[in-house]
Amino acid sequence: MKLRLLFVLLAFQVSFAQQHRTCGMQEQMQRIMNDPALRQAYLDQQSKFETELQSLESNKNGNSTNAVIRIPVAVHFPAVSTSAAAALKTCLRGLAQTQVNILNADYNAQNADISNYAADASYYPGTNTGSLQVQFVLATQNHPAGTGLVNGDLAVTFGTDFLGSNDSDTTWSGYLNLVCRNAGSGILGYSPLGGSPSAGNCVVIAKTAFGSGVGCTGYVPGSPYDLGRTLTHELGHYFNLDHTFAGCDGANCATSGDRVCDTPALDTENYDCPAAGDVMGCTTYALTMNYMDYVNDACMYMFTAGQAARMLAWYNSISSQFTTTALANDAFLQAQFNIYPNPSKGSFNIAFKDFSTSYSVEVFDVTGKTIYENNFDQSSDLVQSINLDHPSSGVYFINVKSDRGIVTKKLVVE
Repeated sequence: MKLRLLFVLLAFQVSFAQQHRTCGMQEQMQRIMNDPALRQAYLDQQSKFETELQSLESNKNGNSTNAVIRIPVAVHFPAVSTSAAAALKTCLRGLAQTQVNILNADYNAQNADISNYAADASYYPGTNTGSLQVQFVLATQNHPAGTGLVNGDLAVTFGTDFLGSNDSDTTWSGYLNLVCRNAGSGILGYSPLGGSPSAGNCVVIAKTAFGSGVGCTGYVPGSPYDLGRTLTHELGHYFNLDHTFAGCDGANCATSGDRVCDTPALDTENYDCPAAGDVMGCTTYALTMNYMDYVNDACMYMFTAGQAARMLAWYNSISSQFTTTALANDAFLQAQFNIYPNPSKGSFNIAFKDFSTSYSVEVFDVTGKTIYENNFDQSSDLVQSINLDHPSSGVYFINVKSDRGIVTKKLVVE
């Protein structure tokens, strides 16, 4: 009897360990297409997108992305009571920022593991890594009325009725809304295929797949989906990317499958952690490390140039829907301080143009992990020295936050 019970327990553990990534995008799209009004709005927006995509493809140098796209982000934790302990709220704000840091690294091809493609690229001729050149920023200004947030507060909410059982909330129209809650039985997350900021659409991520690191009480990222890349995947849907395994049903890569010509056609999702060149697609090797497949977080590390172009076309078609007042004036803030020396050995100075009585400094690596954080209250110093504790060589990012907003700058450690 004991041996039988042990076998059952072992079988359960193996089964649990082999739980695979699941995405609810297709179910979400089914709900949209079954609603006449939502279906028509979706088709209208897709028509605008197709026009923009054709424009980009016919004049690739005429619509440059030299200017970094800035997108206001709001993060919502509906299950956390407004009366929850301050320590939990502080932890969740930090977790939200960590997830945003991961998005910025992944969408700008600045994640550390993208270097793996140098060895893997030989299996995928004609496929290059892509960058959207975007900055996702937790909003800090002009929050919606009735939310209890004031200027300077991060757009992170607790215990609100955001969404309820729905997947949009016009109170937060104009933002990129990320909602951390139960995404459904066995589902890690979902988004519409082509999100609408004006409709207050959101991306939903399960509590066990949001952010990275130790997490917070009730919100602990679980292996193998503990590097924040479920949101990288679902946000790809928001920017109108389909799964790479969308099918082998046509000769024209621009109109069949995922409709991206530099992602090899594939009709079956991949799980776990296959090596480059291990899986055969429709006609060539499957790009299993792509964010829009189903492999483990640690084994997905890239968008392609074609996917980046498609995401840019979607952004261009909806850019007017994003609120323009939720983020501080970036040009003004950038001019208020500089960082030197850069590159450095891990010690650097932040020199302010004017006195800033209260601000915080956060340094994080390309995985989104915070390696330094400090608050400076009632500071009267125009120059603040920061010393990192034995950092490895590489690229880091510095967030300087004040009541005027948040600015992110790059730091190179030699």
